[in-house]
Amino acid sequence: MRNNFLLALLLLVTSAIFSQNTISLKGKIIDKNSALPLESATIYLKTVKDSTVVDYTISDKNGNFEIKTKKNESPIYFKISYIGYTDYTEKLDNLSKDKDFGFIKLTENVSTLNEVVVQSEAPPITIKSDTLEFNASSFKVRPDANVEALLKQLPGVEIDEEGKITVNGKEVNNILVNGKPFFGKDGKIATQNLPAEIISKVQVTDTKTKEEELSGQDATSNEKTINLTIQEDKNKGVFGKANAGYGTDDRYESSLLFNYFKDTQKISVLGSSNNINSVGFSMDEIFDNMGGGRNSSIWVNDNGSFGINGMQFGGNNGITTSNMIGVNFADEWAKKKINPNGSYYYSNTETNNNNRTNRINLLPTGNTNTLAESKTKSISDGHSIAMDFEIKIDSTTTLYLSPSFTKSEIKNKNSGFDATFDESGTALNENTNNNNWSSNKNTFKNSLYFYKQLKKKGRGINFSLSNENSKNDSELLTKTTTTFLQSGNTSDNRDQFRIDNSKNDSFRAEIGYSEPLRDSLSFNFKTTYNYKKSNDTRETFDFDNGLNSYSNFNDLLSNDIISTTSSVTPMVGIRLQKKKIRGSIWFGTEITNFDNQSNYLLNTTTVNKNYMYPKMNGYLSVTLGKSKSIYTYYSYEVNLPSANQILPFENLANPLNTIIGNADLKPNENYSIYTNFNNYDYATRSGFYAYAGGDYNVNQIVASTTYDADFKATTTYQNVDRAYNTYVGFSLNKSLKKEKRTFKYGLGLQFDYNYDQGLTNAALFESKGLTLSPRANISWSIDEMITINPSYRYTYINNDFTNYVIDNTKNFKHTAKLEITSYWPKKVVLGSDFGYNYNSNIADGFKKDFYLWNLSLGYNFFQDKLLAKVKVYDVLNQNISATRTITPTSITDMENTVLQQYAMFSLTYKLEKFGGKKKEGGIMFMD
Repeated sequence: MRNNFLLALLLLVTSAIFSQNTISLKGKIIDKNSALPLESATIYLKTVKDSTVVDYTISDKNGNFEIKTKKNESPIYFKISYIGYTDYTEKLDNLSKDKDFGFIKLTENVSTLNEVVVQSEAPPITIKSDTLEFNASSFKVRPDANVEALLKQLPGVEIDEEGKITVNGKEVNNILVNGKPFFGKDGKIATQNLPAEIISKVQVTDTKTKEEELSGQDATSNEKTINLTIQEDKNKGVFGKANAGYGTDDRYESSLLFNYFKDTQKISVLGSSNNINSVGFSMDEIFDNMGGGRNSSIWVNDNGSFGINGMQFGGNNGITTSNMIGVNFADEWAKKKINPNGSYYYSNTETNNNNRTNRINLLPTGNTNTLAESKTKSISDGHSIAMDFEIKIDSTTTLYLSPSFTKSEIKNKNSGFDATFDESGTALNENTNNNNWSSNKNTFKNSLYFYKQLKKKGRGINFSLSNENSKNDSELLTKTTTTFLQSGNTSDNRDQFRIDNSKNDSFRAEIGYSEPLRDSLSFNFKTTYNYKKSNDTRETFDFDNGLNSYSNFNDLLSNDIISTTSSVTPMVGIRLQKKKIRGSIWFGTEITNFDNQSNYLLNTTTVNKNYMYPKMNGYLSVTLGKSKSIYTYYSYEVNLPSANQILPFENLANPLNTIIGNADLKPNENYSIYTNFNNYDYATRSGFYAYAGGDYNVNQIVASTTYDADFKATTTYQNVDRAYNTYVGFSLNKSLKKEKRTFKYGLGLQFDYNYDQGLTNAALFESKGLTLSPRANISWSIDEMITINPSYRYTYINNDFTNYVIDNTKNFKHTAKLEITSYWPKKVVLGSDFGYNYNSNIADGFKKDFYLWNLSLGYNFFQDKLLAKVKVYDVLNQNISATRTITPTSITDMENTVLQQYAMFSLTYKLEKFGGKKKEGGIMFMD
């Protein structure tokens, strides 16, 4: 009781002291002529001595503002900036008492068309009609900080634990540097590796397609693009870093990133090599390449594969050794009429994994249980080259080209054993396998887009042509033994060599025309032609003991499938583009020819279908304020079955599952809707984002599987009446900043509901799934000293079944994390990431929970250009990979190989030279 009293007294005294040390500046901003309030004007305070931004806020929808800031005895400039109006400036002798400015009248700047820009007087935030712009110098970060650290300081910008960036609740899917991609459009390499000190502006716009960008149309997307502009004096020079580390258990890491900037020309080279499941050049500033903590520049799939910029490396669970080199180039040629951009990557990976699986197979007549163990080694080599050219033929005509080529070679060796039991524990079948598989795949893609602006404003014609051509040749050497223990059937023993050749070609051509009806309304017409052809050939040979070679052709396991789809889709649409409301709606008809042919056992089977379905999509975006809007999207489309699903021949490749297509399958009809509301109040630095949506499917295509006494499956495909999923969620965040202390918090909740139908042993069942996932995160920091960031997520999963052997399954997961980063004492960097994961109802023999704790301690020296660091991964030696997956037909518990505890020493060197002068005393920053 006494302690509670003392705590309350301390809080009261602290609050009183704090309130005595702050003042309030308030007022109302209006137009001088109309007296109408001006929303989203930037009000900010700067010191007269050195122009340091002291504080800022944004006026609300009524033009009101209030800044609560610390008292200051030094002279201060009180400034107001608003697009299209002359800046307002008032010099204050000091900040010693509250002040009400009353009505502040701004005069419209008639000489300015788009914005008022004074380079030395740029406000912290500028809100234009379609662009939100942050002045980077107004947001203080550490001298060694990267762009991601800068983004975290910007109001409305959030970066979650998975590295996803959102602005006012809307996801960022495109990051550019001076308007150009930097090693891919997702921009993770830029945010993790470019120093914040070279950034001039951070510009946020709606993400546009190339057609929308070139034609000047508003974006239909609800996603955002961030463009990082480089300071003019930093746009000439070289900078980069190199990292190398070695640790226990022969763990190692190394990476290199080198950048050469000269005006419009940019050349970047990166390379990496490591055996700690990381691509290396996307290093966290505290833990370098070490995963499992806050390394968010790479994405990691549920199966453990990882990738960057849409390219995948690895591809299996386990421990991966990777090597990579990449080059990125961007420039402007012919007096900015040609803008080339290109990149090349080479990657090599080797992944080793041991897997253990316990799967409960849910059947209407009773469950079965499959236990499996396997060992896999996979080696891959890949080359990828991509380029794009934007050619401005004249002021009204633009041509865009985007070719790319990828080549991948994969070698996979797998061996394993699995057995299936009934509910009483009686064995039904056993299977052993030993496989060696290799593939070689080449893919060429190209996109061409042409736009011509005609004389009348808003009138234009566009043409696009795209293609994707791929060829995949693979070989499989397989030895399997399958024993059937109940029916008395003889065992299925295979010693075979299989050759698969797959060729896929697709082409798409579209021509469109736009005719303005009014300034804000236009009529649009387009016709699209799609063509797809695939040819899959399989040849299987049994081992001939006499000839000691794979020479006996097995016609039961050989086939040839050809599928061709061609469609014509004429569509008409209306597009609305007003200041506060924009949208479009398109109607059309999709006319499709769907031809399929299989050659099997000297028999040719053809299934040819002709379809004609309506096609529709549309969106509506309503701006309720400078940072408040509602967005809605709707679409209807038809998805065709695959050739394997519709061709009625037996596929005997899997000894435990025979697959037969169904020629009577109907296409799946999908209705989709999505809506969201977002609001960010810059005056209070708080945001709210809510969303809802769902999909409704008619004639959903599902697998229909029957099992015999040995649990050997026969699978075909059927249409079910319906399936649907819905989701609704919200997130809110708020930031409080006083002096050097910043406190942020965020809350979120998502609710998902799924309804599915399925067929097992010819019985129709229903599955209703509910998922509830609340989350919370807090961040407290003192500038250049310490950051503490705890987060928590809870996931509850419930599945109800009808006409099934079980009525219900439940599962829940806890995920908690505490990240601490300290920059005190000077030159010392300490990082601690502590995480806890719990998964309920996991099968016996699998651990339900584990802790993952990573530590890092670094020291800057040699004018802060070198950083020595000691890191420990999995301090408690508890890391595991145990997961539970629940589907309408099975409950699967799985465990895979994971990286175990290791310690590592690393050294990082930073190079920085701009404008011909090498920076002295440069601050070391880490990837």
